[in-house]
Amino acid sequence: MSLPAAAVAALDTFQAAAGWEQRARLLMQWGDGLPALSDVDKVDANRVHGCESQVWLVGSLEDGHWQFAASSDARMIRGLVALLLARVNGLSAAELQQVDLPDWFNQLGLSRQLSPSRSNGLNAVLQRMNELAG
Repeated sequence: MSLPAAAVAALDTFQAAAGWEQRARLLMQWGDGLPALSDVDKVDANRVHGCESQVWLVGSLEDGHWQFAASSDARMIRGLVALLLARVNGLSAAELQQVDLPDWFNQLGLSRQLSPSRSNGLNAVLQRMNELAG
């Protein structure tokens, strides 16, 4: 399965990073670059449960391809969610089900950043995406 262009760009950027500190800075920048969700979208119905920090997710289907937007009150999570969005935006529902989260963050060199609670939270976000796409 080919990667969306944003995912390829993310891989190029993170794999070129000199080390852990540079990747951590990049992660923050990706989070800061995430478009803000409106307060209308920050409602309980859009909240992803299973995350320690608050994460909101909305999705829409455009020509058979899903586009998601998300936000979080935690900067590190925002960065991780931004990278997840780079990986999944533009996928069909069937492709979405094939996404391997641990493998994706491993390729980015961010496995160290995925504590069990963060990993669970991101899995909850991906699960919610699949529910919306279902």
